[in-house]
Amino acid sequence: MVKRFLIAFILLAGNIFAQDNPVKWTLESKKISDCEYDLIFKASIDEPWHIYSVVKSGEDGPNPTSFFFKQSRQFKLIGNVKESTPIKEFDKVFEVNVAYHAKKATFTQRIKLLTDAKVRIEMRYEAQACTEEKCVFPPADVHVFEFQGTSSCVTASKDSFGINVSPKACVCDTQAILAGIKAKPKSGKDEFGMNLSPNACECDTAAILGKVNAEKSAPSATVATVAPADTKSGDGECHPWSKFFLGLFAGLGAVLMPCIYSLIPLTVSFFVKRSKNRASGIKNAMLYGFFIIITFVIPTMLITIIFGPDALSNIATNTWLNLFFFLLFVVFALSFFGMFEITLPSSWGNKLDQKADKGGVLGIFFMAATLVVVSFSCTAGFLGTLLTALAEGNSYICPLFGFTGFGTGIALPFMIFAFFPSMLNSLPKSGGWMNTFKVSVAFIELALAVKFLANADNVNEWGFITREVFISLWVAIFGMMTFYLLGVFKTSHDDDNKHLSVGRIIFATIVMSFTIYLIPGLWGAPLKIISSFPPPHHYSESPNGVGGGHGSSSSAAVISSNPEIATLEAKRIVGPDGLLLFKDDYESALQYAKLVKKPLFVDFTGLACVNCRLMESTVWVTPEVFPMLKDSVVIVSLYVDNKVDLPEAEQKEVFWYGKQRKLETIGNKWAYLQSTKYQSSSQPQYVVLNHDESNATPGTMGTETNQKLFATWLRSGLRNFK
Repeated sequence: MVKRFLIAFILLAGNIFAQDNPVKWTLESKKISDCEYDLIFKASIDEPWHIYSVVKSGEDGPNPTSFFFKQSRQFKLIGNVKESTPIKEFDKVFEVNVAYHAKKATFTQRIKLLTDAKVRIEMRYEAQACTEEKCVFPPADVHVFEFQGTSSCVTASKDSFGINVSPKACVCDTQAILAGIKAKPKSGKDEFGMNLSPNACECDTAAILGKVNAEKSAPSATVATVAPADTKSGDGECHPWSKFFLGLFAGLGAVLMPCIYSLIPLTVSFFVKRSKNRASGIKNAMLYGFFIIITFVIPTMLITIIFGPDALSNIATNTWLNLFFFLLFVVFALSFFGMFEITLPSSWGNKLDQKADKGGVLGIFFMAATLVVVSFSCTAGFLGTLLTALAEGNSYICPLFGFTGFGTGIALPFMIFAFFPSMLNSLPKSGGWMNTFKVSVAFIELALAVKFLANADNVNEWGFITREVFISLWVAIFGMMTFYLLGVFKTSHDDDNKHLSVGRIIFATIVMSFTIYLIPGLWGAPLKIISSFPPPHHYSESPNGVGGGHGSSSSAAVISSNPEIATLEAKRIVGPDGLLLFKDDYESALQYAKLVKKPLFVDFTGLACVNCRLMESTVWVTPEVFPMLKDSVVIVSLYVDNKVDLPEAEQKEVFWYGKQRKLETIGNKWAYLQSTKYQSSSQPQYVVLNHDESNATPGTMGTETNQKLFATWLRSGLRNFK
């Protein structure tokens, strides 16, 4: 009984949260002078919810917290809304950098009275609230502040557009002019129940629009906005210490490259023998290691500061960034294969080496700088890989931690062996194993290059790197890596070893196992270990394949003898594990569901959605879920990032994300449907619908890797289906 109650509670949680506003507001005012007041809005935010800054986060970011003031000749806004310091980070759901408030937030708008009469300030305020799994956008609240003006407040003034406003001037709706809104509200109230001004006059729209075009940053006279404040960036989801250890492992990997590893005994011996005593030698080695760290950190952080911490944050769906990293990783791979070396000008190293002869602390610094310059051919590939791993978040902290970890990884062996110089005798000697490691890294760099090329192809749907092509390339790359490790072929830099080491055999076995694991993916296997890497199942030349698990049975579905049903069935494609589904065709899917008398399973997904691929490969294919998806529902997958243009007749203007927008692409259409009807902008999101398009399930479902819980939710939709 208790278990049933808990399951019911979990399933109903979505509806409960959808109805209750997780943000509680407290409004107050503070007198600054006889004519100036601060209007203070305090938000108390339930965990784990958060609301967003008043600054818009990109074109397709979340709705900002907004404060709308009805224009009046009795007061004016002084400046913009000021807010408490928000947290800044890259949002993986919206795929933009966002600024948000958690737990509590304070917003302040200063106003100035322009009359000696009693002043009514009518306004409304609204905030989108989100968790990591869902978003809600409660309707705007309306409030009225009242103040008593004084004779000192009666002065002529100008509005924020530089237009003269006197106590007898008419009131122009500048926001409506800017938005080009032609619809006129009915009766004497607007859509929020506010009284409309009875004044009728001719507004100088040319002056308003001309002023805005001349000063594009000018705020609207009826909407309180704010310029970016001097705020501190939060670490957000970036997890700086995880980036530090990631950089540390990358640095330790770079140490094993020939151009660094061979220098460890020479450098440590130099400090030990040159120093007057052991303590002095350790001190100099510590300084050397410290200077290595800052030599890596300072240039990379300067690049981050120049281009901004979010310069790479859109890499998942940015075509040009993905193509750039594809070419970059190919260059790194060819360099590690031995085709050429990526080196900095030799004159840099020579000049630094000359300055290193001066001795003292400055000499040690130039020794460290010389190492960084000389070893660039070995470290460039690892640094490039680290850069892509740091391509998230809107914080300078995470790149700083990542690059510090990388420098520490390279400096650590020099410092450790300075403390324990006797350990140098047990250090493996330089040899062919170092080139083996270098070439192995080259194969991995090549595999990553394929991933970036697939990202660009998948988002734009060019049709070149389909799922089969991607898996084939990875099978070829890791297959060649296996043959190389087993000594089937060699590069020009390899030694003529007559036997394989134990470590090389073990590593070859691991790579061979991974290669064999990939092969069934060519016939539709889900490949759960790398589920987020390959393109989705539908982005495939032959999604069914042969022997693709459930796919074979699905693909063998018989076309109905009913002509109307058969026409709709012909529109389906093969999805994950052979499931037949409609892609971006909601109308046909709903019509088909009515004809076959099954509920409609709506899947809001994305072409570059990692969690969507995770759900498809780990939950959809399970014995608890797959039979229901295959036989009991009609599936329609709606891709919110589909960039294909809608037919001209279907493109329309809507009010979305705080302003009038035109739905121009298929992805826009589904994203708008999801955010307005289901109050969410995160993918995946699933819902089971009745034929009247009402929900058959208690709420919607997001990323839920517990297949039993997902199956329970789906089963409830089947039971409730009307």
